[in-house]
Amino acid sequence: MNDTVECVEVMRADLRVTRLVGDDLPDLEPGQLLLRVDRFGLTANNVTYGVAGDMIGYWRFFPTADPAWGRLPVWGFAEVVAGDVDGCPLGTRLFGYLPMASHLVVEPGHVGPTGFTDRSAHRADLPGTYNRYRRTDSDPAYRPDTEEQQAIFVPLFVTSFVLDDYLADRADFGAERVLVSSASSKTAAGMALCTSRRDGDRPVLVGLTSPGNVEFVEQLGWYDQVVTYDEVDSLEAVPTVFVDIAGDAAVRAAVHRHLGDQLRASLTVGMTHWEAGGGGGDLPGPAPEFFFAPTQIEKRIADWGPAGYQERFGAAWEALLEVADGWIDVVPIDGLAAVPAHYARLLDGSVRPEHAFIVTP
Repeated sequence: MNDTVECVEVMRADLRVTRLVGDDLPDLEPGQLLLRVDRFGLTANNVTYGVAGDMIGYWRFFPTADPAWGRLPVWGFAEVVAGDVDGCPLGTRLFGYLPMASHLVVEPGHVGPTGFTDRSAHRADLPGTYNRYRRTDSDPAYRPDTEEQQAIFVPLFVTSFVLDDYLADRADFGAERVLVSSASSKTAAGMALCTSRRDGDRPVLVGLTSPGNVEFVEQLGWYDQVVTYDEVDSLEAVPTVFVDIAGDAAVRAAVHRHLGDQLRASLTVGMTHWEAGGGGGDLPGPAPEFFFAPTQIEKRIADWGPAGYQERFGAAWEALLEVADGWIDVVPIDGLAAVPAHYARLLDGSVRPEHAFIVTP
């Protein structure tokens, strides 16, 4: 086993500044395990984690010795390589929340046949959704040949799934139309897929995107209409829910000022246009609200039970897998030293929507 830990760190005050750091493997305390990170997905979602790092607490999951630097969370696969915890033998393969690093120390609690929760003190008051590690050998939805899709899509598609469910649970706030910014993003497209598969009546889905992504968004086939950002004023003024995944203050302002009281809700979900963020000033219509996926997940687990939630999500996930290969080209990244250059492309918004990165540390 490699006797060093490598990690990509990001300057919290300037997301463009990164560094690769190394250290000796830590000595484990009783009850701790060492995980070796095997592969993880790298998408615009990880940029959102950085932008909202202080607001939501994302920087707190994987603390650093120097608080000026942070470790961006990612989702992926890891294996137990050291430690002695009942129910977590060496070689156990897990899926969960990881740093952009070669290793992670966890302190398993609530250990069961499906996995465990990291009960490390610094994670105790953070959302439980992010602290759960699932064993692949007991996950009925796991398939070795779809690991890349799982690492890329699961954290995004969970948001897509519960976002569509959140709207459906509220009868789409009485709106006739759902308008989605950053329509080419994987989260937006996944939500569009879920909404397009609803039984019975559903709202009209309109995707907002840049001119260069119009063809890609139209070819997905899940939006009823595709409109460029400079065409917002051409939209008919009908009752609308705005789902803002771009996080662009100018786009948000244009939508609010054009639709005004016809907006039934304005949900901020992501920050793919992170440098154009901000409040946008006083806006007509409803005040934008931040959508936090774990809250809806917890509600639905309470409503449906854990098995009921997994059954519904599993059906949606299978529908996604049927179309994923025709939608996404996986771009492999070998080694953490290569991550900063690709991460910079995500920051710049220069990654084609059909591309997705898989990192092997």
